[in-house]
Amino acid sequence: MKRIILHWSAGSYKPNSTDMAHYHYLIDGEGEIKEGFCKPEDNLNCNDGRYAAHTGGGNTGSIGIALCGMLGYSYNGKIRKLGEYPLKQIQFERAYELCAQLCKKYALDINPITVMTHYEFGKRNPQSSSAGKIDINFIPYNPALKPDEVGDFIRDKVRWYYERV
Repeated sequence: MKRIILHWSAGSYKPNSTDMAHYHYLIDGEGEIKEGFCKPEDNLNCNDGRYAAHTGGGNTGSIGIALCGMLGYSYNGKIRKLGEYPLKQIQFERAYELCAQLCKKYALDINPITVMTHYEFGKRNPQSSSAGKIDINFIPYNPALKPDEVGDFIRDKVRWYYERV
């Protein structure tokens, strides 16, 4: 495995069957980790049709983690509309811890190439279908962060957990 890509599901706090098919791990509104239908190793070869299709142009070798929520969220560059299911701090904390565990398991350094948001992947790969994705460009419990600061904040938290797992 070469990287972890973090998403939000754009749904409710509970994963549905579509979510389970597209992500390796999902974190529900209570902070519980649910395993998706595919294992991370299924994404080592995406040519066989059995893989978690979470990041257009970036699925091969990537682990997809989704925090369940953000249905109805919108952002036009100035105004945010949170929607019905804003992500909770407990979901983020579980995601940071899970990322740290996966970084240890797969010997991944924690840097912008190996631990990133779908938003960051789309910015780095403007030719991909992930270009323009807004997940995760906002952390509801830390709204002062600008979209381009979110990934670094997440990686700092993952490093903190990495030292403790």
